[in-house]
Amino acid sequence: MTTAAWDALPQGIRRVARTTAIGDVPCLLIPAESSTPHRKAPLLVWMHGRTANKELDPGRYLRVMRSGINICAVDLPGHGDRYEADMDAPARVVDIVLQMSAEIDTVTLGALDALQADAGNVAIGGMSAGGMAAIHRLCSVHQFKAAVLEATTGDWSNLASWSHLDDAARTRATQADPMRQIATWRPIPVCAVHSRGDQWIPFAGQQRFFEQLRMRGGDIHLHAFQDTGAPHEHVGFGRYAAQVKELERDFLARVLGVENMVS
Repeated sequence: MTTAAWDALPQGIRRVARTTAIGDVPCLLIPAESSTPHRKAPLLVWMHGRTANKELDPGRYLRVMRSGINICAVDLPGHGDRYEADMDAPARVVDIVLQMSAEIDTVTLGALDALQADAGNVAIGGMSAGGMAAIHRLCSVHQFKAAVLEATTGDWSNLASWSHLDDAARTRATQADPMRQIATWRPIPVCAVHSRGDQWIPFAGQQRFFEQLRMRGGDIHLHAFQDTGAPHEHVGFGRYAAQVKELERDFLARVLGVENMVS
């Protein structure tokens, strides 16, 4: 991590957090603040979006750690501490998503050990490309208890960035599309947030995906805002940013069993 990225984190995070590499993945590990020291705390594995890095969401991290949940935030392939100049281009989205999906299990096991977290109480989440990686991973056998998804989709058939793909990448995306793998989805609680005007990841695709999830059962919530004021109606939810983080924090506290920690 660069000195600037670390210094930009709030003191409350810098005081307890540490960085490490799990496998080849740079991770920011943040332990839970908990009033039950003899009970292992849950874990959230979080993935940022394209052109961002793992340090750029301190408001989320503060809320989650204070609710009694450990956090492992990772850098996507080609981003943050493993930056490669061409990897934040739209044409590389498929490569980023599929590589990150394949890395999730190694990261999760390493974070559980490093943070001494509860292996039976793990959530996964992500924004945009990070959320796509989470969804893709959830389409096969997994250990996750819940998912939080922001401005992302499980329907890969109509994404603006796909126009940048070559034929080989487009074929990989079609084959990996979670909508084609919905039969293997195991119902878990899911909280997703989207803007109806999202210019990069259309709301209609995520809506179609969630219709399929609801048919498979589970605790499914899709929250949609009409107009957030965020750039491209995609990045950060604008005037609703704090509300979204608190909504997601409350969801995680409920499904991971730490509601008493939320104030």
